[in-house]
Amino acid sequence: MEKIILKISGMHCASCARNIEAQVKKHSGVNSVNVNFGTSQMFVEAEETVSENDLKTIVEKLGYKIVRGVSEEEIEEQRNVRQAKLRAFWALVLSVPLMFTMAAMYLDWPLFGLKVPGIESHFLQSIIEASLAFVVVYVIGFQAHLSAIKAIRRFYANMDVLISIGTSAAFLFGVASFFVEVPVFFEIAAFIMAFQLLGRYLETRARGKTSEALRELLKLGAKTAKILVDGEEKEIPIEELKVEDIMVVRPGEKIPTDGRVIEGQSSVDESMATGESLPVEKRKDDEVIGATVNQEGLLKIQATKVGKDTFFAQVVKLVEEAQKSRIPIQEFADKVTSYFVPAVLIIALLTITGWLILGNWFVAIVATITVLIIACPCALGLATPTALTVGIGRGAKQGILIRRGEAIELMGKTKIIVLDKTGTLTKGAPDVTDIKVFQEGISENDILQKAASAETGSEHSLGKAIVARAKEKSIEILTLKNFKALFGKGIIAEINGKKILVGRKELLEENNINISFAQEVVEKLQEEGKTVMFVAEENRLLGVIAVADTLKSETKKAIEDLHKMGFKTVMLTGDNERTAKAIAKTAGIDDVIAEVLPDEKVNVIKKLQEEGKVKVAMVGDGINDAPALTQADVGLAIGTGTDIAIEAGEITLVRGDLGALVESIKLSRATFRVIRQNLFWAFIYNVVVIPVAAFGMLATMMGPLIAAAAMAFSSFSVVSNSLRLKRMKL
Repeated sequence: MEKIILKISGMHCASCARNIEAQVKKHSGVNSVNVNFGTSQMFVEAEETVSENDLKTIVEKLGYKIVRGVSEEEIEEQRNVRQAKLRAFWALVLSVPLMFTMAAMYLDWPLFGLKVPGIESHFLQSIIEASLAFVVVYVIGFQAHLSAIKAIRRFYANMDVLISIGTSAAFLFGVASFFVEVPVFFEIAAFIMAFQLLGRYLETRARGKTSEALRELLKLGAKTAKILVDGEEKEIPIEELKVEDIMVVRPGEKIPTDGRVIEGQSSVDESMATGESLPVEKRKDDEVIGATVNQEGLLKIQATKVGKDTFFAQVVKLVEEAQKSRIPIQEFADKVTSYFVPAVLIIALLTITGWLILGNWFVAIVATITVLIIACPCALGLATPTALTVGIGRGAKQGILIRRGEAIELMGKTKIIVLDKTGTLTKGAPDVTDIKVFQEGISENDILQKAASAETGSEHSLGKAIVARAKEKSIEILTLKNFKALFGKGIIAEINGKKILVGRKELLEENNINISFAQEVVEKLQEEGKTVMFVAEENRLLGVIAVADTLKSETKKAIEDLHKMGFKTVMLTGDNERTAKAIAKTAGIDDVIAEVLPDEKVNVIKKLQEEGKVKVAMVGDGINDAPALTQADVGLAIGTGTDIAIEAGEITLVRGDLGALVESIKLSRATFRVIRQNLFWAFIYNVVVIPVAAFGMLATMMGPLIAAAAMAFSSFSVVSNSLRLKRMKL
């Protein structure tokens, strides 16, 4: 199946989106269609035989337009906003004189002193009113009527059908006033259209802002790259860049694509990718992310990924795909919206019939027009997608990639968070934690120097940790001779003519070296979950070096925050129970489930779900934790650097720390809170105002105008509430 994403211009309400979905679904080879009214995007999954042009033809036959590329999309959006603004402006300008003519008619004033021989003043005023109203309703507002006609011809009803019927009814009753004694409704028709156009302008402008996050993201990518060709610099378009090309990046320039530093040293602003505000130091062999900014030194970088394989391309893809999500709460709103316009038409018919039976034709006309105008399914249609789009966009800028919108709703229902140990709570690599000295005249640095010099011949991760700590402290590494590794025990080497032993107690016991006096210190370190390595010279023990996979700096604070937010925390690891409990105690985690194989983690998640009858979230590295992440109600995958191609998790935390987990939960909760607010007010608005209108409580000459203003405000308020997520403090 091919996945196709298209941007659609010209949709006016959620009914338009559903009509497009229905028509595209009928096309042979199309598997699924999702049209997001909030972002004006269509997501199609279809067989390879279905092309973009096939879909474009279907959409354009329905009266809408397909726009391609960020620049064309932005131009089209700006054009739509500009046109909507002009229509609203001229509709209001031409409607204002109608208020004066209405006042003049009711107060029996000559219209601005205008008198034409042989023509009655009231008739002249009616002609002027009819002309102005016709221009507003049918010339400036022609798109609403055109959309309504197209909808009716295809046997479906959208918001424009209600607007068209309402304004046309008011206008035609105005025309009737030329022949029978009835109130003139021209100004009502004009103001209804003017308010509707004003509301559409405000909504169009606000909706455009909901997609800004993705557009801003797309703009962050570099357009060109400077590469070395035969020792000379050459600037090429980013599309021509190939893997293994050597790029030259100067201070202040964007790094064109993912790569590895081969020369130079600098600090890089990675906030675009990780949300981390502090620059990251980069030197030879470090990985860099495309679209991040080099700040200080000149870097030569070998491209490792280009095109769709880059971190940047994956982020864009994840954000685009996330925007097509339909979360569970939205399904109910969509179902209601699908029946909304037909229901309003039935209520309008019942309203006019009921009031005519009661013999009040004035209330019948005004109440019916008010029912048609005041109803607003747009607010319901916009409530969820606009909030999701803004929330997902904000998350992307903070290094929180939400792949499926359902995670936002489920995160609010989650009670237990299960955390993998290695790489999630801890750094995922051993680190020297303690150096204990047992001989006088010997310092910690002396022991570290001897152990590190001996371990330079080793490939073991514990040995590498010792060497790394020595280099970190700028300790000189001495020349190594006669290196020998003893599997499962340690190493023996010769340094400055003396035999150095580094390893487990068995190694020293085999070499008749007394270690009994160190036993108490060693046991205490082991109880803390640390691996202890003995360091001896010739036949005496110099000291011990403790190594452990240490907690990430932000882990303890993140666990505290999770507890404050009401979560129970569980550590799930394949490590031994003693080490696991020591780490859990340090981190402040509630429960520990240790010595679990990767394929057994799924069963642990299932058990937690079944026992507590609660939603469970799982945080892991996305590789050996993939099955468990998939089983969990919400899977959060820890991604680091450019490695974000993780399909198992609903949410990917690019920054790779638990601080991002806390941020993702706060963002999810805030987004879902806004969705609930939007849906609540959208439902309440329609539940309250439609009966009010139908029972004639707005049956005055100003009633339909109040209805038009309320309808315009409802959609605008929903979108504006969603936009609060951009600046909301989490």
